Amino acid sequence: MIHQHIYAAPKPGMSEADFQNYWLKVHAVQFAMKIPQIAMYKLNLRLACSIDTNPIWGGCAEIWLRNGEEQLASIQTPQFLQGARLDEPNWAAFWMTVGLDCDNHSIKAADVPASAVKLIVLSKRNLKNEVADYQKRRLAELTAGATSIPGLLKCQLALAVEGSYAIGESRFDEVAHFWFASAADAEAAFASAARNVMLPKAADGLINPSQVYPMLVKEHWLIGPEERPLVQGA
Repeated sequence: MIHQHIYAAPKPGMSEADFQNYWLKVHAVQFAMKIPQIAMYKLNLRLACSIDTNPIWGGCAEIWLRNGEEQLASIQTPQFLQGARLDEPNWAAFWMTVGLDCDNHSIKAADVPASAVKLIVLSKRNLKNEVADYQKRRLAELTAGATSIPGLLKCQLALAVEGSYAIGESRFDEVAHFWFASAADAEAAFASAARNVMLPKAADGLINPSQVYPMLVKEHWLIGPEERPLVQGA
């Protein structure tokens, strides 16, 4: 399963509230959800908080596709070419969009309440580290450090797939996911010593400190969490 992250920002002149409303109630429903190869689809919309004081993006979509063949097929469908793709300039600054295909790793598994919030942290490694070594060390580092995060309900680490490095360097290397019961709990954890686990600015030189982007979000499932079957002939 390919776990795709798509970060998007409002088009010039559009408020973040209008951007989020359009993404959730128009683009997702009328266009993105109609792409038949999408197995699961979640929209994370940014929440104002003390963690993300200088936001770049207004949210991040998570899309799950079963394999590379279905991912390629999805961007060749009329639902994408004449639908979702053409609609993007109506709400998003498309030149700011960032996509990252990932393999997901569960660090701490748990069911979370619908009222929960999530901190997602997009990061780029220090390029002195080879990708395989970096991924191994990050998994070990986060697995050990997650237990020190106060109020943490659930944790996952999404690492860029191998194909992201097939031609040149991937723009980013990971998205870490941290669930909390409330925004207050997330901010309290961020203010604690555990900040260095969620925002690995030092990390023994593993992460590029200028390329770490946290965002507190509210999740909205649009397809899922159960996997949608592929329509035959799609």
